[in-house]
Amino acid sequence: MDLFRKINNIIFQETMERKKSSIESGKDTDYGTVKYEDELVSSWKFWKKRRYVVAILTFLGCFTSYILRVNLSVAIVAMTAEVRKIDKNGNEYFEKEFDWDSKTQGLVLSSFFYGYISTQLLGGLLSTRIGGKKVFGFGIAITAFLTIITPPLVKVSVYILLALRIIEGICEGVTYPCIHAIWAQWAPPLERSKLATITFSGSFFGTVFAMPVAGLMTEYLGWPSVFYGFGGAGLIWFFYWWIVIKDRPEDDKSISKAELEYIKNSLGNLKEEKIKHPWKAMLTSPPVWAIIVAHFSENWGFYTMLTQLPTFMNDVLDFKLDKTGFLSALPYLAMTFVVQFSGHLADYLRVKKILTTTQVRKLFNCGAFLFQTIFMTCTGFISTTAGVVISITIAVGLGGFAWSGFGVNHLDIAPKHASVLMGIGNTFATLPGVVSPIITGYIVQNKSPEEWRIVFIIAGAIYLIGAVIYGLYASGEKQKWAQENEKENIESKRSYDNPAMEIDNL
Repeated sequence: MDLFRKINNIIFQETMERKKSSIESGKDTDYGTVKYEDELVSSWKFWKKRRYVVAILTFLGCFTSYILRVNLSVAIVAMTAEVRKIDKNGNEYFEKEFDWDSKTQGLVLSSFFYGYISTQLLGGLLSTRIGGKKVFGFGIAITAFLTIITPPLVKVSVYILLALRIIEGICEGVTYPCIHAIWAQWAPPLERSKLATITFSGSFFGTVFAMPVAGLMTEYLGWPSVFYGFGGAGLIWFFYWWIVIKDRPEDDKSISKAELEYIKNSLGNLKEEKIKHPWKAMLTSPPVWAIIVAHFSENWGFYTMLTQLPTFMNDVLDFKLDKTGFLSALPYLAMTFVVQFSGHLADYLRVKKILTTTQVRKLFNCGAFLFQTIFMTCTGFISTTAGVVISITIAVGLGGFAWSGFGVNHLDIAPKHASVLMGIGNTFATLPGVVSPIITGYIVQNKSPEEWRIVFIIAGAIYLIGAVIYGLYASGEKQKWAQENEKENIESKRSYDNPAMEIDNL
């Protein structure tokens, strides 16, 4: 933590010194009449800044969205387990509450992503028209409500469960694109990396929280309690979100005049203009496809573990649900810390000019993928419980470095079109959530270690393919087809210290 804090402070201090120099020389307009010293002195009082209130609630929003999608991965183990019962004659027998085979379970676990994949671009379009607050809030609120009504309806038919999960996926599919719309209004350019990192960390922390807590709730309160508890938490979050958050800082009555002036002037107070996207150039650009392939590769391993890790630990390691939940959360706990550290380290290397943007993106992304290939593949051949847990934790945790590669690369190559590129990339990257559980269901018929080994080898191979393609075709430079018009070129002369984070018009 000390190293993390030092890196953050170095970047912040250097940025502030440059801003101070620019302001004093009269060449900088980002801060308007707001003194940079005010921001520096009060930087630790985050609770007094409304943009950090937005960051905390978007963090909790992502946290909520993930506990609502992860709950079934844990609950399904108990739903399909054999339960000891006694008949009228006092004879003992075992029966499954839901007698679903591995193929059916794979279909149930993947059904969420059938809906999720369909609304990525729609979420971005809706948020620009009616506001990110509404789309983000209602997307999670509806998912929470459907989660609450799941237990009684699933007892009627497995097809109702499939329909519920697909609709939940549709509602949550709009959430990630909406976050870009929210931060486009609230985040000063020099703070967007930090604020966005806080937001997206909620997703990983949601996984860390959901797996052990869902395991405990399932073991001691029954599997329906997971759906009631997590769904209720989602509705409580929505209540506070709707009351506290505004789409734009000027609509927030609690924001200080200094902070409002700081945000608006740093964003340039520009009028919104309709952006024309060069679709043909984007879809034929090698760097774009390098990002898409990398995103797909990372999500294959991530979603495979997200949906199958509790089942694997139950099948192969013979863990009870309470222990399974805790151990399944370790990889995502590691990723929560790694993604924060890697983002600050990446900016540090670029600010100090130790590496170019392209070098940072390729090093972090390809390095992570290569090590993930090694550790994910090794997991299938390790026979000890400790070895398996350590190997999976490292494999998933290193994904945090990859997110500092492909995850922000859209902003390097085409800042004006980054939201669309993210929508396209996330659409392809959702396919692993659909395909991986189904393939796993077909492979793991007898719940043997040998069958699970194939699952891990496939994930490792996909990481390797992603590393090769990203290493060959990725770029950290703005592409020719993304060049801005004359008016925007004037804005490009503004002295931003971190141009890779320029997403003013997302």
